[in-house]
Amino acid sequence: MAAAVRERPSMTPRRWIEYLAAILAGNGIYFLVLFPVLPRWLQHQSWHFDAGLALAFVCCVAVYGVIKLGSAHARRLIASQWR
Repeated sequence: MAAAVRERPSMTPRRWIEYLAAILAGNGIYFLVLFPVLPRWLQHQSWHFDAGLALAFVCCVAVYGVIKLGSAHARRLIASQWR
């Protein structure tokens, strides 16, 4: 009985660019927009694992989600124009 082997998607240059854009934009949003108005306990302190670091991570993940949703929407839009 042969087990189905599922390959993991490869790391393409496009995926690296998406990751980099999400990290830069997410940290930009956190440090330039949110950080000045956050209470002290949500501000990230260098070289510590804290709530601020978790919030910065959430910002990066949210930006990555927006990038993926936008990419999927653009792909559907282009595909519908060719029908």
